[in-house]
Amino acid sequence: MIEKDNKKVVKSWAMFDWANSAYNLVITSTIFPAYYTAITTTEEFKDRVSFFGYEFVNTALSNYTLAAAYLIIALMTPFLTSTADYHGNKRFFLKLFTWLGAISCMGLYFFTGDTLEISLIFFGLAAIGYCGGVVFINSYLPEISSKEHQDSVSAKGFAYGYVGSVILQLICFVFVLKPELFGITDATFPARLSFLLVGVWWIAFAQIPFKVLPKGNPNFDKKEKNKLTSGFNNLVKVWKEVAQMKLLKKYLISFFFSAMGVQTIMLVAASFGEKILHLGTSKLIITILIIQLVAIGGAILMSRLSEKYGNIRVLIFVILIWICVCLGAYFIANEYQFYVLAAVVGTIMGGIQSLSRSTFSKLIPEKTADTASYFSFYDVTEKLAIVAGLFSFGIIEESTGNMRNSAAFLAIFFSVAVLVLFYVFVKHRKELKNYQI
Repeated sequence: MIEKDNKKVVKSWAMFDWANSAYNLVITSTIFPAYYTAITTTEEFKDRVSFFGYEFVNTALSNYTLAAAYLIIALMTPFLTSTADYHGNKRFFLKLFTWLGAISCMGLYFFTGDTLEISLIFFGLAAIGYCGGVVFINSYLPEISSKEHQDSVSAKGFAYGYVGSVILQLICFVFVLKPELFGITDATFPARLSFLLVGVWWIAFAQIPFKVLPKGNPNFDKKEKNKLTSGFNNLVKVWKEVAQMKLLKKYLISFFFSAMGVQTIMLVAASFGEKILHLGTSKLIITILIIQLVAIGGAILMSRLSEKYGNIRVLIFVILIWICVCLGAYFIANEYQFYVLAAVVGTIMGGIQSLSRSTFSKLIPEKTADTASYFSFYDVTEKLAIVAGLFSFGIIEESTGNMRNSAAFLAIFFSVAVLVLFYVFVKHRKELKNYQI
């Protein structure tokens, strides 16, 4: 058993966010989208690219690649997490996905216009590695923290992630903006070096939680010998438990629709700024850095507001702001409006991610040994939401020829999420107090 609220354990757990958030910032949010858009928007490509003989709009193809990666991880994780809970080896899977993600990022060092297909495969594998690691690290939250501290511990993880990713981003930023200081003449080298550094950073700092976090506690029956069916049986058991938890199911429905909006915005923001406003790599990186720095305060702020007003009320308020962000993206006309919108996104981004995770953690049975299996439902909900969000974003862009329409459409997802949460708040007000949300 892990001693709950142990400072060393909590800090080590948060260091995983420090390690893997560099992927989220450099690969999905800043340098990779800008580099990908630039390298596929030339006289040769003209916004359309060929992927194994099929033609796509360049940004739509990258969205489809991510959506496919998230669909794969959504199908895999329920079985992997139930097996991990059963045999008590979730740290093994945490390491496995971390290495997959880090090595795939290193593979992106070789991304040029001539290696588009294999580079997009590396791009997808990196996403699988990142998402797979997240579900297993999240499952430690109810084990390392008591219920009354889970909001603040979750916020600490995101805060560490934002700080760590910003530090590496600044390092990469120097190479991208001032290549002449290092005698770099190849215009593609700074971006490709950044991808390599992400992989090294990710795997290096992940060693801290690997050494401190336990491998997991098995919950198996010693009479059960079939390892293949045991994991599946454990999944069925947890699924039946979830099916009986009405409040948890309703929360997951709301989370599904809010994640469709939040995650899609985070993944397409850089492409939107480059394609609609033509900001350029340097301005995009500065914008995303501002978002990350503001998000640190946002995560902490939302954690404190939840202590005073409750998780559900704060989530409702934050989602309403997200609706305004989507509508604002449709009408945005210049880079200064984009900066204002980015500051708003930063404030609410860290808050909704941190609070969504801790709220789910509070809703699962307190003494369950199946934390990874329970969090796999949370993760699958999020990944399926991303698949739906990215596909809808890409399809609307391809059919209308304008990313603004795709951005505005995301407001519908947030509207459904807030309606479900409001219903939960009205219908289950007494029950929410028992869960301290």
